[in-house]
Amino acid sequence: MTTTPYRGSVDGLGSSLPLGTMLPAVFADDDLAQRFVGGLDDVLAPILSVLDCLDTYFDPALTPADFAQWLGTWVGAETDGTEPEPRLRAAVAAAARLHRVRGTRQGLAEAVRLAFGTEPDISESGGAAWNARPLGPFPGTPRPHLHVALRLPDPTPADRHRLDALVAAARPAHMPYTVEVTASERTPER
Repeated sequence: MTTTPYRGSVDGLGSSLPLGTMLPAVFADDDLAQRFVGGLDDVLAPILSVLDCLDTYFDPALTPADFAQWLGTWVGAETDGTEPEPRLRAAVAAAARLHRVRGTRQGLAEAVRLAFGTEPDISESGGAAWNARPLGPFPGTPRPHLHVALRLPDPTPADRHRLDALVAAARPAHMPYTVEVTASERTPER
């Protein structure tokens, strides 16, 4: 996917507000004036088109793909530019919700699922329990640790690096972690 940082001219796009119709009556029949403002209409038509549809540019499902990637940088979506367009749009749409659950198991699992399209196995050292008797055993383990394992059909070293960066950003800040990316089992075709 190529990223275009601007909206350009579009061949054949007519202006929704032609300037020639707004000229004083003396220029209404002037061919030179009409051609001159017609050229300005060609330049302004994409701008007016964007302004007419501005609300769709902020909807991840409707915005152009290149703008969806840029919109992702605005909302802090965890994307790297290599994901397919449907996954990119889903990550941008989920970014605000993910910020609310950032640092939780749910938020980490959702961030990994959006980035890779598969559910991770997450194990952590913490726990919570209640006991009516004082001095009961503490849940979890005394040393904090987080492990995220991901099974992909065809893993690459880049996947492990991407998972490492994603977990580093989405984990609880105090929690040491490890990541593991392995190949998923393939079922024989019949």
